[in-house]
Amino acid sequence: MYRFLFSSKWLGYFVLAVIFAAGCVFLGRWQMDRRAETLAEINRVVTNYSATPIPFSAAKAEFQSLNPEREWTQVELHGRYDTSGQRVVRNRPLNGQPGYEVVVPFRLSSGEAVVVDRGWLPIGNNTPGHPDSIPAPPAGEVTVVARLKASEPDLGRGAVDGQLASIDLPSFATELGYPILTGAYGQLATESPAVQSMPAPFPKPATDEGTHLSYSLQWFAFGVLMFVGFAYAARQQARNAQIDAEDEDEEISALPRRTAPAPRKSKRPTAEEEEDAILDAQGY
Repeated sequence: MYRFLFSSKWLGYFVLAVIFAAGCVFLGRWQMDRRAETLAEINRVVTNYSATPIPFSAAKAEFQSLNPEREWTQVELHGRYDTSGQRVVRNRPLNGQPGYEVVVPFRLSSGEAVVVDRGWLPIGNNTPGHPDSIPAPPAGEVTVVARLKASEPDLGRGAVDGQLASIDLPSFATELGYPILTGAYGQLATESPAVQSMPAPFPKPATDEGTHLSYSLQWFAFGVLMFVGFAYAARQQARNAQIDAEDEDEEISALPRRTAPAPRKSKRPTAEEEEDAILDAQGY
């Protein structure tokens, strides 16, 4: 019944099914990898975001080269803002609104310098490409609690004076007259003393893992359904072939049967017929 599966046509169908299923498995695994990355980020947020701040001395190595597991860790810093090195970072949307972020070098009492991202500003209405105003940081000695964030990549495009295309710390360091730690920067949580007008604070990162799991299961299901569809099509093909064979047998059995022809009579007369013919001829 299933010999047709070895035909070139059905072997081609099978190869296509295997290719499709392999693609589904690849996409499903990709979604699982994305989910693993999301869960790792959620775990970092849950563990580090609201934990007790640690002193700079315990986090100095992270500012030099950030361990991804320490991202969002709160660090307490003591020192002064260097407003002369303040920059605005372009193209930083927040909650769907275009805007900027304000980064300021922070010179610690211990002599090192780090970068603090003080918050978000909306786009301006007065001068295109610039915020209307940039709130000044507190003057004098300040205590800052900031969350660790990794340095961003160089986007390969420039920006106008006083602005940055990204928080690429090595590039930013070349614009300052003193060295800064370039492995990580701090995203502002609190500062004391605080100023009345300041950039908008950043919202807490989402801890929803999203739809990666459901998408991955859907892709795996599509791969399985491809073989289910192939098996169903093969079963239907075999069933149709069986029905056609049964119909052909019924047509053959319904044809009228041929009867054997009656034996032909011999034209040569028998001995009795010859004897009767002689007697008839003699008048008997």
